[in-house]
Amino acid sequence: MAEATTKATKASVDTFLSLIPDDQVRNDCRAVAQIMQSATKAPAQMWGTSIVGFGTYRMKYADGRESDWMITAFSPRKQNITLYIYGGFEEYDKLMAQLGKYSCGKSCLYIKRLSDVDLPTLKNLINASVQHVLKKNRSKA
Repeated sequence: MAEATTKATKASVDTFLSLIPDDQVRNDCRAVAQIMQSATKAPAQMWGTSIVGFGTYRMKYADGRESDWMITAFSPRKQNITLYIYGGFEEYDKLMAQLGKYSCGKSCLYIKRLSDVDLPTLKNLINASVQHVLKKNRSKA
């Protein structure tokens, strides 16, 4: 059984963020970090070499294996800032409709810059996603 390649590391989040070459992206990432830290009440931690995660929960795969995973996270990528937001909660569609300019993947929200989205809606989205993950995880215990 293959082991997850994305794991929490001891690398410095501050150093990682300070090395982002684009000032706007670096500032946006620092703002996203504050929002996610506030939502999780957990410090930022590097996951792999390029993901900044907050909090952990025990994820169980369909095949029965388990691993620790971040509750929410982001990563500055070449084209976008990728936010790892989990849907499946009641307000998800409403919040996404109010968010602004973005694109989506399975559990990823892609934004070019924070100014493209409605910041209060983004905060609500992140908070609701975090609460959804925590509630789901508690119900498995």
